[in-house]
Amino acid sequence: MNNSIAVIGLGAAGLPLAAVIASNNMNVIGVDINSKKCDLINHGVNPLPDEPGLQNLIKKYGGGRLKASTNYSDAANCTVYIIIVPLFIDENHLPDYNHLHEAVKNIGKILKRGDVIVVETTVPPYTTETLIRKWLEEESNLKLGDFYLACSPERIMTGYSISRLKDFPKVVGGVDKESGLKAYNIYKKFIPNIKLVSSARVAEFIKIIEGCYRDVNIALANELFKIASILQVDFKEAREYANHAYCNIHQPSTGVGGHCIPYYPWFLIKEAERRGFYDYFRLLKTAREINDEMVYYWIKIILENCLKINKPLTQVKICVNGITFRKGVKNTHYSRNMKIAEILKEKGFNVYVSDELLSKKEIETLGFHYLKPEAADLIFDSFNLEVKINPNPSLDD
Repeated sequence: MNNSIAVIGLGAAGLPLAAVIASNNMNVIGVDINSKKCDLINHGVNPLPDEPGLQNLIKKYGGGRLKASTNYSDAANCTVYIIIVPLFIDENHLPDYNHLHEAVKNIGKILKRGDVIVVETTVPPYTTETLIRKWLEEESNLKLGDFYLACSPERIMTGYSISRLKDFPKVVGGVDKESGLKAYNIYKKFIPNIKLVSSARVAEFIKIIEGCYRDVNIALANELFKIASILQVDFKEAREYANHAYCNIHQPSTGVGGHCIPYYPWFLIKEAERRGFYDYFRLLKTAREINDEMVYYWIKIILENCLKINKPLTQVKICVNGITFRKGVKNTHYSRNMKIAEILKEKGFNVYVSDELLSKKEIETLGFHYLKPEAADLIFDSFNLEVKINPNPSLDD
């Protein structure tokens, strides 16, 4: 498949992107380490059934215009390489580049003169122009100018990926001017709302600050929610009438989970810290602490309500209803809802779990006991932030 586009990483962001590219009359080679996933795609079967709109695209293009492989050599004839593999942080909140480094090295081995590489993985500023450029040059024996390098960070939202790719504004910036223009001209073929920015560094920063904005505003909502509770104010009502064109108070929560927002502020915090600007990230760091500490706030509320039940505390059946990191998304990565259940379990309380997206077997695989909410003495509805005492729990669990 000459002149194809290669999408490296067929996860929750990469596969929808590959499918949308294929739907725009272009050939796509998707590379992923999961051989089972690749086989499903090549047979027109969608491995991400919870993503609206993806099913039809995989059925139509999988195995045809969109082919998947575990071998980078199958992408050797491609002229464009889009990298969209995970980047996590370690226990010290520093980026763990292992997956990204491996992907870039493998691209470097098949890189040719004139090829374009675009980084969609969200990375700290300077990553594209320093680390990724260095890894590509080392592995390919080519220099920037022989190939073109840009950044266009993914801006999708799980559960809305296809619509986001079609409607949501996206940015692209090059390590140099020519790289930016090359990448922009490629992306405008399949992304309707694409903007060229001045550099890869600006593109990197745009994505990170978007996540920081949400993290800080969720932290604000969480603090206002807690204050409203001690003032006996209905926060939901107050928020409804407080919000208007110039005020957007976010929803309170159990914290912030998923693959994105909990990580992005640390990219800036650690870089400012490394440069010695310790007073430049106080708000970002405080927001991270507030959001992560919300699990303990809710555990306190849960246990206070348990004490109202006429049973020994350790015998009260507690059901955490909803352990995915966000309602409607079948993913528990860094889930604060699941963290609440984990802490209660570790402390020896009689905790159970239910979730509309997870089967009893899936819940048990995660290390929890399943229980229907109506069979519990106390139900914590993690998405609606409600703690309910059940005066007549059913015997059917």
